[in-house]
Amino acid sequence: MSRYDVLSLVAAALAGLGFGLAYFTMVRKTAALLAARCGWRKPLMLFLGRMAAAIVFLVVMAKLGAPVLIAAFLGFLLARHMQLDSVKRAVP
Repeated sequence: MSRYDVLSLVAAALAGLGFGLAYFTMVRKTAALLAARCGWRKPLMLFLGRMAAAIVFLVVMAKLGAPVLIAAFLGFLLARHMQLDSVKRAVP
């Protein structure tokens, strides 16, 4: 088998899923703060922290190779779908 075994790709996808769930939870929290008009500093810090974490995560995955990066990104997209689906179910 190639250098990337199935287990490492599954691990990358799960890492992407976990990171994506945290990322999109912070997106939801940022939107709630902005909607509540709680100032701009805390939403800005959440945004900057989220962007920095995304850059670090994606760079680490990219250094592990293209297949790992793609698997992590697919996990991230699955987390996006899960978060959007939960919002659609919560809103009547």
